[in-house]
Amino acid sequence: MMAMTLSPSESYSITMRLEIQNKVGMLGKVTTAIGAAGGDIGAIDLSGHGKGTVIRDITARARGIEHAQEIINTMKHIPGVKVVNVSDRTFLMHLGGKIEIHNKIPVKTRNDLSMAYTPGVARVCMAIHKDVKKSFSLTIRRNAVAVVSDGTAVLGLGDIGPEAAMPVMEGKAMLFKEFAGIDAWPICLNTKDTEEIIRVVKALEPTFGGINLEDISAPRCFEIEERLKAEMGIPVFHDDQHGTAVVVLASLLNSLKIVKKRIEDMKIVVAGVGASGVACSKIIMNAGARNIIGVDRIGAIFKGRKQHMNFMKDWYAEHTNPFNEKGKLSDVISGADLFLGLAGPGLITVDDLKKMAKDPIVFAMANPDPEIMPEEAAPYVRIMATGRSDYPNQINNVLCFPGIFRGALDSRATCINEEMKLAAAYAIASCVGKEELSEDYIIPSVFNRKVAPIVAKEVSRAAHRTKVARRTSRTYMEIHLD
Repeated sequence: MMAMTLSPSESYSITMRLEIQNKVGMLGKVTTAIGAAGGDIGAIDLSGHGKGTVIRDITARARGIEHAQEIINTMKHIPGVKVVNVSDRTFLMHLGGKIEIHNKIPVKTRNDLSMAYTPGVARVCMAIHKDVKKSFSLTIRRNAVAVVSDGTAVLGLGDIGPEAAMPVMEGKAMLFKEFAGIDAWPICLNTKDTEEIIRVVKALEPTFGGINLEDISAPRCFEIEERLKAEMGIPVFHDDQHGTAVVVLASLLNSLKIVKKRIEDMKIVVAGVGASGVACSKIIMNAGARNIIGVDRIGAIFKGRKQHMNFMKDWYAEHTNPFNEKGKLSDVISGADLFLGLAGPGLITVDDLKKMAKDPIVFAMANPDPEIMPEEAAPYVRIMATGRSDYPNQINNVLCFPGIFRGALDSRATCINEEMKLAAAYAIASCVGKEELSEDYIIPSVFNRKVAPIVAKEVSRAAHRTKVARRTSRTYMEIHLD
């Protein structure tokens, strides 16, 4: 099989400052060489002049780190061109962190200070002391979410530690603000101890209106979330589980409209039975799926399996794989209508895809590198989706968590229950109209500004319908002064 040529990506873009001999045709040589090396040229900016030279900043997208270095080396071998320096644009974006705090009100006079701080603040403190519920309207708690991680399951990178997890948690906070107007704080904990994590997060409750758990490894994440949900009075949501599950279900609902299949009749193979794999399986089952087979590094999970099991896989064995199929992924994928990948890169091959049922659906969601690249899979699947932003059909949690928390905060829900999650999935799916729906557009763009408000509205309705909401519909002033 021939090696596939992958597309250059913005995530591997570089800006090269080149000192180029000031002669006719030299810029053409540079751009031609970048193209011949497989780079995708973006901006070309003039940044200065030297003695007989022109200094230009040229931005190019590459396929990866090694490919970026190839492009740089190509520049070094062009006569009359000197590479002054090279910047990795992704790293530049993260310099000094990606978020900061701004005051909502000015503090420019003594009068401002006397109300925002002492002495006026004392009256507000005592009002909350007399009625703790007022903390939801008189502090940031009304619109604040903690993004909590221990850094043990970051993206597809694994246990890289709390410090290395911070860029992801900062990014999460950015997305909360950008898409739902929610103020989110990244909190990375320097402990892997389940009890200590539970204790610390519970202690944060007076400050926040919701807790978003992120990148905590399985099976610890299940106990941590369940305990916190039971012991806290605000919504606790493990996004790797439920955010992924909601968007996967939304994508599947729209895919079924294209392939003309019923979810009840599908054979679904799930690779990766960790946090997201279990949650995706549960929500798909709640939507009607009957034949789901989970696969881990050992093989299919089935009733009676003893090797490499835990309490959650024991549950999985009891509730899935109705025909007790056994074997490796390449065995059980035969006849599958949907492959759902939540494991790691390069897990399936073209030969595996050829074994699937007619009009196969492949959601290869390992990040940053999927189980199979779209270029490789395209000739053999009807619908292909990944978790990446540089391909069509990005199954991205940003379509879920801003809106689901907005709805939970607006209704002041005590939890985020199954009905609220299903409501979010159907709301996301509804954002793709009949005239828009196609193999390359089964899920709305993450930049579709309709999504979060629609999700929030339906989630809030579900919260009221299931009687977990603590806030009735009131005016803006009443909400702020209740």
